[in-house]
Amino acid sequence: MAPAAAAGNFELGGQVSDFRAPDLMRNAGMTWVKRQVKWHPGEPSGGHIGVITDAHAKGFKILLSVLGSPDTSYPQNFGDYARFAGELAAAGADAIEVWNEMNLDREWASGSINPTTYTSLLQQAHASIKAANGGTMVISGAPAPTGYFGGCHPHGCDDAPFISGMVAAGGLNYVDCIGIHYNEGLMPPSVRSGDPRGASSHYTRYYPGMVDTYFNAVGGARPLCFTEIGYLSGEEWGMLPAAFLWQPPYNLSVTQHAQYLADAVRLSRAQGKVRLFIIFNVDFTHWSDDPQAGYAIMRPGGNCPACTTLQAAMSGN
Repeated sequence: MAPAAAAGNFELGGQVSDFRAPDLMRNAGMTWVKRQVKWHPGEPSGGHIGVITDAHAKGFKILLSVLGSPDTSYPQNFGDYARFAGELAAAGADAIEVWNEMNLDREWASGSINPTTYTSLLQQAHASIKAANGGTMVISGAPAPTGYFGGCHPHGCDDAPFISGMVAAGGLNYVDCIGIHYNEGLMPPSVRSGDPRGASSHYTRYYPGMVDTYFNAVGGARPLCFTEIGYLSGEEWGMLPAAFLWQPPYNLSVTQHAQYLADAVRLSRAQGKVRLFIIFNVDFTHWSDDPQAGYAIMRPGGNCPACTTLQAAMSGN
């Protein structure tokens, strides 16, 4: 059985940059907003309380993804991270994601990447969060989907063995929901084959491959929480930077972008494996080597085709 905090119906939300379109989000069927918070050892949490009160004032629940950095990802700092997360829970955070993509050395110190070590952080954070606010949902940090490392090593770990290692270390005792990311999709979320890239059969290419891999890794004992799920379209720009160009000329059309998000919502609602679905992203405008604006449901011209498709999906249509 899933813990009480994770029980309940499927809910939809979005990650925001400046949260400038709450009405648009609400009309799309969203009831959650995600913000990222950066923790530094010794830092008080007070500077971050405003995002919680702002979300609640706008009628949204809030997921805080509490990030660290490689130089702070050592066990001697875990207690202070837990203290910080607990203070955010006490201030009313509805859900907290414990770290982010900790299987990569851009987020966790190279040489010490290890699911057992991460589970120690998760245990301490869970205890602090629940002591402060039993209603705050604890979500394990979503690893980066990858098969690059060919297993799990101190300098980098594929996501599937990372999740399995966390489970083996007792991690399910310290989470209400399993964090999951999916942002490299080119194919409709109903399919399991046909991706035009190399490693076409790898599960990370496909929405059902990701869901099944994670859900099976935890034996169905916890629901999944997409803390980032997005599709990338560069249609308005007519191009994408090389590292993100998976299908020339710009991956997906805006119409596909909107349709795939809605279809993934329909699947998630129907299957009962996903508790929370946070779209990456709502309103980012950054466009460079990391084309975040291409993921946004608010497109450069201010229109939001996905808002219409998502509203239909959330209405059961």
